[in-house]
Amino acid sequence: MTETMRVVEIAAPGGPEVLRPAERPRPAPGHGEVLIRVAYAGVNRPDALQRAGLYKPPPGASDLAGLEAAGEIAAVGPGVTGRAVGDAVCALLPGGGYAEYVVTPAAHCLPVPAPLTLKEAACLPETFFTVWSNVFERGGLKAGERFLVHGGSSGIGTTAIQLAHRFGARVLATAGSAEKCTACERLGAERAINYREADFVEILRAEGGAHLILDMVGGDYLPRNVKALADEGRLVQIAFLQGPKVELNFAQVMLRRLTITGSTLRPQSDLAKARIAEALREHVWPLLEAGRVAPVMDQEFPLEDAAAAHARMESSAHIGKIVLKV
Repeated sequence: MTETMRVVEIAAPGGPEVLRPAERPRPAPGHGEVLIRVAYAGVNRPDALQRAGLYKPPPGASDLAGLEAAGEIAAVGPGVTGRAVGDAVCALLPGGGYAEYVVTPAAHCLPVPAPLTLKEAACLPETFFTVWSNVFERGGLKAGERFLVHGGSSGIGTTAIQLAHRFGARVLATAGSAEKCTACERLGAERAINYREADFVEILRAEGGAHLILDMVGGDYLPRNVKALADEGRLVQIAFLQGPKVELNFAQVMLRRLTITGSTLRPQSDLAKARIAEALREHVWPLLEAGRVAPVMDQEFPLEDAAAAHARMESSAHIGKIVLKV
């Protein structure tokens, strides 16, 4: 291993153009950590928020963007068991994925499922950790329930559709074009709603309401989501593309016994993330290994072209995941 590594830095808060290639010292793993030689890094919305200066890394995390990666373990720190140099893994990261090497807790690593390449495996951690913890643990989705996911063609959306379908839920999704709606239905959505042409509230109410909604839009979607829920339904909020502030009549929440909750993944404790990793290994990794669930790939960019990758993501033209080849 070299003592330095190629990285992509955030030169200053701003648009994709502020991402620039640079060179930094290679990090070393601490207690309970591993050093991963990165093959591919996933690109996610929180990366763009961090680049824009709207999402600060937690204390002690790298200032580099990148919350997931796949590669080979290059070194292990003190106290690590069950992981060895040379293991192929994908991992949830506290940050730092836009680099040749990254350090992360060993407990946040998962083996690369047998049918998948490292490129495909790099798309798993951020979306699968998020979907499992919010849809199945926090949201309590059960077989037979009606589940609505907004942004169905996104990385989160394509993952949520597949997992909810495989676990027996009736899945509906929203997306912004006929092409994206078709993609959602191919993944297991029984109906995809083009939000530019139809009102998801009317459609859900005609079905009896959603038992669970996963939303990353926010803004005026919040009161509309409340209207679209069935009595005793649950709304899980995981992002705010249209902003976090809105006026809401909570009388409906009380009268219809609704639950509104939400979470973000990055600030959670290492132990909480390790527990999600174990749940994924038990319940979801067998589906990936059997080919019953798979990441949906959009486009690959070289590490040095991270700015182009961000521009692609923020255009919302993509379907599925975008990765950087390191």
